[in-house]
Formats: sequence, C-alpha cells, structure tokens
Amino acid sequence: MIILEGVTKTYQRAQGGGEVQALGRISTSIKGGEFVALVGPSGCGKSTLLYIVGGFVPKSSGRILVNDAPVTGPGPDRGPVFQEFALFPWRTVLGNILFGLREQKVPKPEAQSRAQRLIEMVHLKGFEHLYPKELSGGMKQRVAIARTLAYDPAILLMDEPFGALDAQTRTMLQDELLAIWERDTKTVLFVTHAVDEAVYLADRVLVMTAAPGRIKADLAINLPRPRRRDELLRDANYQNYVIEIGHMLDRPAAA
Repeated sequence: MIILEGVTKTYQRAQGGGEVQALGRISTSIKGGEFVALVGPSGCGKSTLLYIVGGFVPKSSGRILVNDAPVTGPGPDRGPVFQEFALFPWRTVLGNILFGLREQKVPKPEAQSRAQRLIEMVHLKGFEHLYPKELSGGMKQRVAIARTLAYDPAILLMDEPFGALDAQTRTMLQDELLAIWERDTKTVLFVTHAVDEAVYLADRVLVMTAAPGRIKADLAINLPRPRRRDELLRDANYQNYVIEIGHMLDRPAAA
C-alpha cells in the first residue's frame, strides 16, 4: 500500500545558514492492513517521514507511492492523528467528529449515524455535547481518533498520539486502538519514542538512526494476535524484543 524509494528531506537553515539533512535515503514498503511502528532517537526524522507520507511536507528527493499513485499532497486516504489534539475548541465532541463528514458533504442523517457509532466505539457516549476544554487529555485524544476515523481513511498516520497522556490512559487507548485496528484492518504508521508501546502494537518496528534519519533495522514482531497485555508482559519473546530494540537505539549506526 505504501512504497518509499530513496526518500530524503533537507531543510534550509534560516538567514543563509546552509542546509540540514533530516532524512537520508529511506526505502521501505508497508502492506495493506499492516501496523508498522517507527522508533528512533529524538530529532531523527520520524515525524518528518510521517508528514511526508501524509503529503503535509514535501520530500527533497526519492519517490513515494500510496496504492500505486505518487503522493503530491494530503488526501482522504491518509488520516492523521497527532500528539497535539488539534480539536476545534468552539465545537462540541459531536461537532468535531461531524466536521470532516460535512466537508465531504455526507448527507446529514448518515453523518449523524456514523458519528454516533464512533462516539460509542471510543466510549464517549454521554459526552457528545461537551467542549474540548471540558474533557480530559485521554477524552480529547479519543475525539481526535474518532474524527479521523469518521471519513474512513485506509491509512492512519499517528504521531505519538498517546505521548502526552498519563500511563493508565495511555495503556487504555493503546488497547482501544488495537481493537479498532483488529476490527477494521486499517494500515497504520505509528511514531513513538516508547519501545514497549511499539512492540505491543506493531507487526513490524522500523528502527531509525540519529539524524539524518535512516532505517537501521526492520524487525518483524512475531507475537500472537489478538494481543493481551497481561499475557505479553509474561512472554519472554515480548521482553526480548523490547530489550533488543532498546539496545539498537543505544548503539550508533555503523558507518
């Protein structure tokens, strides 16, 4: 579904300060329905790569295809979910979820029905008419996920969506995301700093080097699905994946 061939990104420094290379020749592919996590040190270009796939940031060179079509900008086939909740503060929970559907001119009865189903799916029934300022961080992120799912993108692009949440809320939303993914089988590209989160969620983990970011390792996570947290925490294979990836992040890439 997603193909990257030799993708690079170079930024111009301000006031004639030269160039800085954020990404160095990224090549990989992601199959339809696959859950792929990106991990790497801060500043390695994980989020930049996600934004390039989403069409929000132009690449400097290389090629990106989504369903055999070159990426030239954002599209409804790719749904972003960011760490910053990016909700409209003047809209209620229901209003935020309905926004994209109205932009797509979905008939009002269908839009209302779809929004209500999503509200129930992310456990916000009873909170439909609250505004973002009245919600907890976890509830805001549920609204953001539901708003993206409302227009049914084939691909979810998630940039540390749970990074700002407390540990209990984070684990709860990880489980909810897995439930949604297992039901709808969407393709997910998920950026995180947390190795244990990447291993728990993903089919594959791409480990990136320090900037300019390159793929240091592409590791298949051969753990059974559906995944149950209490079982995995006792699983030696899960623990070994976490340790192995942690060691990769500790070691610099070979020249």
